[in-house]
Formats: sequence, structure tokens, C-alpha cells
Amino acid sequence: MKVCKFGGTSVASAEQVKKVANIVQSDSERRCVVVSAPGKRHADDIKVTDLLIDLAEAVNAGAEIEDKIQAVVTRYEDNARGLGLDQEISDIIEADLRARCTNAVKVSPEYVLDSLKASGEDNNAKMIAMYFNSIGIEAKYVSPKDGLIVNEPPARTMALPEAYENLSVLKDSKEIIVFPGFFGYTKDGVLRTFDRGGSDITGAILAAAVGADLYENFTDVDCVFSANPKVVNNPAEITEITYREMRELSYAGFSVFHDEALMPVFKLKIPVNIKNTNNPAAPGTRIVAESVEKRRPVTGISADKGFSILYVSKYLMNREIGFGRKLLQILEEENISYEHTPSGLDDISVIVRSYQLDEAKEARILKRVREELHADDVHFRHGFSMIVVVGEGMNNNTGLAARAATAISKTGANIEMINQGSSEVSLSFGVQDQYADAILKSLYEEFFQPVNV
Repeated sequence: MKVCKFGGTSVASAEQVKKVANIVQSDSERRCVVVSAPGKRHADDIKVTDLLIDLAEAVNAGAEIEDKIQAVVTRYEDNARGLGLDQEISDIIEADLRARCTNAVKVSPEYVLDSLKASGEDNNAKMIAMYFNSIGIEAKYVSPKDGLIVNEPPARTMALPEAYENLSVLKDSKEIIVFPGFFGYTKDGVLRTFDRGGSDITGAILAAAVGADLYENFTDVDCVFSANPKVVNNPAEITEITYREMRELSYAGFSVFHDEALMPVFKLKIPVNIKNTNNPAAPGTRIVAESVEKRRPVTGISADKGFSILYVSKYLMNREIGFGRKLLQILEEENISYEHTPSGLDDISVIVRSYQLDEAKEARILKRVREELHADDVHFRHGFSMIVVVGEGMNNNTGLAARAATAISKTGANIEMINQGSSEVSLSFGVQDQYADAILKSLYEEFFQPVNV
């Protein structure tokens, strides 16, 4: 049994949805289909999710919304017309949007945004299920309300254990399941959305719940590349990669697959196959528990911007019991998660995602660290990127860190932070944003020279 998820570009237009249908029909093992909201049809197009965010902002502002509702409905009408569907589905979608605009506003502005964003996936799943049936594919739309139970706020949205039990019954369905990605419901019936890449997460949850033999993630590229092809010319293709390697690369900017989505399938060791909707015959990239021995110690290199560093210095910090815990507790109480905490005898740096900060939070943190921890120096620095070198073979190679540092030095960049996890699968460097692309190119040149056979 296979669960397959189709991203926004894969379901952006009627033509793309027809490709999805052909892919599903071509393999009888593809029994569960998870879909995103319609993405861009061309470079100048607008994603349906962005149209819905615009609508939500208007609802929250008490502004005129009629034109914005029609903009969303028109996108679905265009697809429905191209799929040969009648007006019924467009009417269903419009009624759903109007109900969300009316009912969600009674809860909170945040709920308005979540509810309307989730409608993109939800209504697309309804349309695709209707299209499947119109061409003879027995299919049914299943709502996340029928089993995908998630935790309560304010914690990050995650599926509860009972969600897997609830959804496991789908494996016995005689019809193709069409399931919307991106959201679930609390036990009290409150809609909650997953983080970015949420449809990947839904697909993985469903794959784990039904005990799939394979989770296929369809996107718009033939495979995962060893580096960002927008920065590095013709990077090497990755045919197979381990969960741990993919997790590290996704964390630092690999946008092909959301890092959190690996958790459900990782636990059950369900392999994942990244494939191209526009070229389904291509083998794609397989994500597995254990990979065959590789020629190169490095599998991939990625870079991600948007990091800030909290620097704290205090003489004899290393002798003070509980200093690190107290520092991280201050961040916790501001609802901030941290990425790395490199330290010395008298100083420690805490690296966080910049989007979690604002001026008020920074001021409170700095004040508390000075007053409660009696730091000699404390300040924030912004505008950093994390460069991550990843490979299961790294722990069997000596001098790899030196090679990476030498490659970085060629760009003239200063390494602000270096960190290697105990698993020795990855090596991370903190650098200033302006050097990120140059460093990525230099590291690629260092580790991906042609191998003599």
C-alpha cells in the first residue's frame, strides 16, 4: 500500500490534477492521496493560500471581502471547468468560504487565519475526489475532523497517538482516500494548522497510520540535489539518503521536504520516495533508514538564513551551577526555542530563529539576563545563516572539519559558530548572511569534485 502526497504545484491547475489522476491510476497500490492547496500555475500567479491569507486579513480588519472571496472561488472554478465538473463543486466551495468568514471571526483573529488557510487544502481535496469519481476512479473525500486529532495550543501542532489509531481504518477502504493536508482538529473540534510544509506532515501521519509500504511525496523536481541548484550549477543528484541526513538538510533550508514530516515514518521505518508529478517515470530520491555505503563522506550541503545570536559573557560561568538552565528558561518563558548553544568557559551563545524575536522580547531578555544572571556582557546579533554539511560517512573520515573550514576561509568569511552533533552526521557553521552563497559554492567544490572510479 502506498500513500502519496501532491504539493501545490502538482495540483495548481486542471492539467496538473489530470496528471495526478493518471499517476494514481497507474499503480493500484496508491490507495491514499493527500493534497495541498492549488499553488502557482506560472511565475506571475498567486497561490490560493496567499489569496486566503489576504481574505483572512480583510475579515479581521472588518473590510470589504466580496472581491476577495470571488478571487478564491474563481481559481477553483477555473480548475473545475478544466476538469469537466459542473457548478456544484464551486457552489460548495463558495458556501464553505462564507461560512468560515462568518463563524471563525466569533473565535479569534488567529482562528480566522487558520480556518481560511486550511480551506485551501480542504476544498481542493473535495474537488479532486469529485473529479476522480467523474472519470471512473472510485474515491472519497475524508475530512481530518474524522480522526486526525491534534494537541491543544499553545504548543506546536502535533498529532496525538489516538490520531494514528483513528486513521488506521482507512487502510480497509475500497475507495481511494483523498485527504486534505496541513491541518487537524483538537478533541474539542477546534481546527489547528501544522507548521510550514504541513501537507508533508499530514502525508507522513497517514502513511504511519495505515502502515504504508511506501510514502510517495510528489513535487516539481526529479529528485533531491546535493546543494541548492539556484546557487550551485548542476549539483549532483541524490538517489538515496537516510532519514537522519534528510532531517539535517531539511532543517537548514532544503525546501523539498519538511523536516518535521519525517518523524511519523521514521518511527516505523517506512521509506519515502520524492518524485516529480511532471516526470513520474524518474526514480526520484529515496529516503530510507539505512543507505548503502557511499563514495563520498558528504551527501549534501545546505544553507538557511534568518538566525540571530544571543551572546552572554560572565567570568567563571563554568563554575556556576544552573547558569545554562536559567538562561534557557528565560527564553522558554518568552516562547522561544533555540537551535544551538556553543559555549566557552566564560561565555555562551544561544542561536535562535530570528522570526521568534521582536524589539520588546529582546529588551526583556537582555534585562533579565543582566539582572537575574548578573552577566558581564549580553547582546543580540542578527543577520546570520547556518551552513550544514551532512553525510552518514562523515564519522569515518578524518580531517573533514578542517577541509570545510579551509573552504570557508577562501571566501573571506569569519566562522561565528561551529558545531558537530554527537551523531557525527552533520557539521554546522554560523556565518554572516552575505557570505552564505559563496560558502555553499566553495564547500560544494571541496566535497563534490569528480570521483575517480
